[in-house]
This record gives sequence, C-alpha cells and structure tokens, in this order.
Amino acid sequence: MSKVVVIDHPLIQHKLTFLRDVTTGSKDFRDLVREMSMLMGYEVTRDLQLRDIEIETPMGKTMSKTLTGRKLGIVPILRAGLGMVDGILQLIPAAKVGHVGLYRDPQTLEPVEYYCKLPSDVSERQLIVLDPMLATGGSAKAAIKFLKDKGAMNIKFVCLIASPEGIEVLKETHPDVDIYVASIDEKLDDHAYIVPGLGDAGDRLFGTK
Repeated sequence: MSKVVVIDHPLIQHKLTFLRDVTTGSKDFRDLVREMSMLMGYEVTRDLQLRDIEIETPMGKTMSKTLTGRKLGIVPILRAGLGMVDGILQLIPAAKVGHVGLYRDPQTLEPVEYYCKLPSDVSERQLIVLDPMLATGGSAKAAIKFLKDKGAMNIKFVCLIASPEGIEVLKETHPDVDIYVASIDEKLDDHAYIVPGLGDAGDRLFGTK
C-alpha cells in the first residue's frame, strides 16, 4: 500500500501561507512554487541509494558516498506541473524530464490526454510526477496510468496541496505509488476545487484566467 508523506518542515509551511494568499502575484507565486518544490525534493529523494567510492581530498585519500541505483526522471503534468520542475532540477540536474498533458473536461470533470512525451528508458528510471494540486485525483490517476502503460515501474507523486478525496482515489487506483504533499486540506467544493486551497494553480503561475 502506498504511503502518504506530509512534509511539514517550517520553511515549507511558511511559504505555503504566502502561496495561498490571494494578494500574491504571479512572479512571487512562481518563486514560491519553485522554492517549495526544491525543499520537498529533499524528502522525496531521501531513499536514493548510495555506494562507496575512493576520492582524494587535499589531505589524502578517503572513502566517500555517491549516488547509485536507478536513474531519475521528472514528469510534470501540464501545465501547472511545469512550475515545480526547476526546483527539483536544482537538486538533481541530471534527471531527464518528460511531460504529460491533461485537461479536465468542464462537464464530466474527467481528465483528457492531449500530450505525452517521455524519456525512451522510462522503465529504468525512478519517476517523480509533479502537479501542484491533487483535487479529484483524476488527472494524477490518468497520468500515472499513462506512465505505467509506457513501462514505468517506479513512480512517486509530489504535490503541494491535496484533498482527502484525491488522496483516496490515488491510493485506491495506484497503491504502489507513494504520495508526498505539503498540506492535506479540508475538502473539495461543488466545482471540484480544493478548500481552502489556493485557487487555480495554473492561472496563478502563468497570469491567466
């Protein structure tokens, strides 16, 4: 069964307050999303494997640690997930970046795929799927299914804010995918927006309505 990790570091929670604030403009919103993503990345990558190598310091030879194991891939769900990419890449600049494009049908609220481009060796990578909001869970559920259909076998999902409903959907449909989140909010409203949430993350990132 997947685990749900709420990353409650004080710096993340502080930045989340300003992210929610309706007076925060697009530039500051983008900066906050990037900064929070980088901070969350430390916890998301906590279980990366290490191996010993010998290096030489100015004082002599020593054994030290370096990353080993699976290569990493970052997959933002378009378009809001793009705002989280740079923060993660600051930690793991060698990671490959794929993209999954989805939009929510305003009538059915179901996700519709319009784009999917992934690294060719996706089955060999640990993938980190990014989306600022986990609301109904429909987009995340669909995106992860697309990745699995392409051969992905090791996936984590990272978001800033989630609803309890979205978490349950993801846990039920993809019990092998761990979920990392900065806040689990109260509920979804009648329009499937997270309450209290922060509004539409894509619109706030890119200054659209």
